[in-house]
Amino acid sequence: MKNNKIVKWSLAGLGVLFLAYVGSIVWFEAQLGMNQPQGSTSIVIATFNDDNERHERVVRLERIDGQNYIAANHWPRAWYKQALGNPNVEVKMPGNDSFASYLAVPLEGAEEEHIREIYSFGFEFRFRTGFPPRYFLRLDPRG
Repeated sequence: MKNNKIVKWSLAGLGVLFLAYVGSIVWFEAQLGMNQPQGSTSIVIATFNDDNERHERVVRLERIDGQNYIAANHWPRAWYKQALGNPNVEVKMPGNDSFASYLAVPLEGAEEEHIREIYSFGFEFRFRTGFPPRYFLRLDPRG
């Protein structure tokens, strides 16, 4: 009987810890959504949904081997799904005041492995964001 109480309280404690962890992830992601970081590695990407409505999002740019890469690093990733559905995106690069046309190319194979090794985050960031799967796009200039 005493062991059952210990098990129940232990499970309840674990449940509370899990809910607190999920809550902290939601809070962190919401803060990013409201206060999107701006800086020398930030770009604004405009994607288009199925109704051709424009959606802008600030994401981090990585320039690796002369190419431009971005990653879906967080759980909110509607922009990424829109870029897959319509890879014709518009991007405002750091230092530019206007958008330019790009093709968003999903990575695979050796290129993805290479970028995944270079474009990595430590445990703390992955923990704070809830260990989301990461997906990468290469931005190829158009025209």
